[in-house]
Amino acid sequence: MNFLVAGIGAGLVSALLTAVIVKATLLAGLLYLLAPIPVLIVSLGWNHRSGLVAAVVGGLAIAAFLSPMSGLGFVIITALPAWWLAYLALLGRQDANGVIEWYPLGRLLAWIAATAALTIVAASLISTGGNFDAFHQSARRTAETFVNLQFSSSGPNSLDPELRSELIDLIAVLTPFLSTQGFTFVLALYLWAAAKIVSASKRLPRPWPNVCELMMPRTMSLVLVAAIVLASLGGFIGMLGLALAGALFMAFALQGLAAIHDRTRGKPGRFVLLFGLYVLIFMTQGVLFLVLSLFGLADTVFGLRNRFGSGKPGPKQPPTLSI
Repeated sequence: MNFLVAGIGAGLVSALLTAVIVKATLLAGLLYLLAPIPVLIVSLGWNHRSGLVAAVVGGLAIAAFLSPMSGLGFVIITALPAWWLAYLALLGRQDANGVIEWYPLGRLLAWIAATAALTIVAASLISTGGNFDAFHQSARRTAETFVNLQFSSSGPNSLDPELRSELIDLIAVLTPFLSTQGFTFVLALYLWAAAKIVSASKRLPRPWPNVCELMMPRTMSLVLVAAIVLASLGGFIGMLGLALAGALFMAFALQGLAAIHDRTRGKPGRFVLLFGLYVLIFMTQGVLFLVLSLFGLADTVFGLRNRFGSGKPGPKQPPTLSI
């Protein structure tokens, strides 16, 4: 029964963090962003069934106090993605020697990307009622607001009206790509933070993994190609392709970061190098993530850490585990 009580409590906390968004303040927005963490913590620390209880309780609470559509949105966008990732993180099987093989981190990162893409598409379908034109108009309004903040309508920082319109259209089209990049990073960060919290309380069932050795399966490079092909299509199918491509680009960027952490272990000046890398990422407003994405993709396809390692054995391809 402990999993039931914990799930109810986590669901109510997550629902409260979600509901405060109606205040429309900066603090409310920050609290809203933390809503998946209680579901992650309870799923990792008690049982994945606790996460399902939290999803149901939170959804019912929001449906009762806000609206049924808001409750459904909470379940699909906030609770179920958190529950699913926690479920995968604790998935394992015993080998012939009785040792548990835990779900590989590389495959988990791939699922984080897929979950982010599917969630963004589902949120768009719910918010627009399946009307793609309504989604595009909303994305264009957001893009126009962004461009207006970056470039004034007059003065030395202004843009030609035709160029401004083309830039707004481009950003509007790329909205799913850009959105899932950020969401993939946030989901990965939340899962890592929740696992750290649960591990500190000695409730995490699996031993803490060596995160810097993660490597996504080579098949994800083919999925990226398929996503780019889908992105050339119109409607929500094309949107799914863009969303999945953006999510995978971020996942490969995170793998690129992991590879750099892995290959610099034990090297002199490692702290300075990594600190400088993160400063560059911040100063370039994430543009460096493109280079990291290509490095992570090459690391997956060609096994760069195995070929050009520093003498330490590189990460093996993860075993396939059924889900």
